[in-house]
Amino acid sequence: MKQSLSYCIVLGLVLILAQGVLANPLPILDCGWEDGETVLGLFGTGDPPILATNVGAPDPVFSGDYSLRLEDNSPTGTPQAFVAYVWGLTDGQVITAGFWRYDDTPDGSPSCRIWAHWNDELPDNPDANSGSAGGNGEYGDGLGWDETTWEWTVADGHTGLVIEVRTYSGPGDTVWIDEMFIIPPDDCWVMTPCFTVVANATASFGHIKALYR
Repeated sequence: MKQSLSYCIVLGLVLILAQGVLANPLPILDCGWEDGETVLGLFGTGDPPILATNVGAPDPVFSGDYSLRLEDNSPTGTPQAFVAYVWGLTDGQVITAGFWRYDDTPDGSPSCRIWAHWNDELPDNPDANSGSAGGNGEYGDGLGWDETTWEWTVADGHTGLVIEVRTYSGPGDTVWIDEMFIIPPDDCWVMTPCFTVVANATASFGHIKALYR
């Protein structure tokens, strides 16, 4: 069962007020979970599938004072935490993203990797799934912090991408995420837990409010 966090509905409003709206050409975008953010949405079999919390020391933190803690709460399957929406895409465009992840279990669970799926109904339906977009196949060495990245090329008429943290573990197992970056193409929209970036200066605050009513 797909689960969207309640604040996702008003995310476009709150984050624009707090962080501002940027216009293309888009820079490299960073999200460090420094202001209490968690995730945009969740997928899995638990209720919720993942317990996503914003934490500081003594939890592992890669940079700054806070990180994202993801505790598996799904009795079956592979739960997913949605950490970015990118839409307004066209064939041939490239999106690069990555984040730092932490686990200390070499050759075992818990572990996680960066993955994504297409969602051609963004921004109106953040829970839709238009097929897997793939991602990085490696799970890290389980020796603390390491960085994982991936590059997606838009094809087959897809217009939206949801970037995920996929966890591989059992209920109660925990991984940590910090310092996510996204390199988007021009002329697209990007939403993360930390900010919303619009494709051009003509996008109005009223338009964004209408999307998330």
